[in-house]
Amino acid sequence: MTTDNLTIACPHCHALNRVPAGRVADGPNCGKCHQTLFTGHPVALDSASFDLHAGRSDVPLLVDFWASWCGPCRMMAPAFEEAAAKLEPRLRLAKVNTEEAQDLAARYAIRSIPTMVLFRGGREVARQAGAMNTAQILQWVKGQGV
Repeated sequence: MTTDNLTIACPHCHALNRVPAGRVADGPNCGKCHQTLFTGHPVALDSASFDLHAGRSDVPLLVDFWASWCGPCRMMAPAFEEAAAKLEPRLRLAKVNTEEAQDLAARYAIRSIPTMVLFRGGREVARQAGAMNTAQILQWVKGQGV
């Protein structure tokens, strides 16, 4: 068992937690709010919590940039939800509403929605525009080496 620690942002209170890498799959809880660090559901991020999850957490982050008025975004939502259940804890899935977090949409030059962006260590490493089903999301993530 490895003794390396990973920093993981809590999906509930956004506190940063240090978790031994070998214990990530054991369902660790947040040291602050005591809720589970991995829920199997996408976490809704706003401008205040985004940088904690994208830049300070050691878990890669796949973000769905979407809007409530977008038909393809609503069609993809159940597939993204299902992908979260299959990909955690090796990858955190999150949703950013571009209407509520326009600064994030501008910072990452989101030109069409839905757009998925994969972050590692605070940096964008891959991007995919357009609605996808669960199998396509899983295949795309696999193609990114996650």
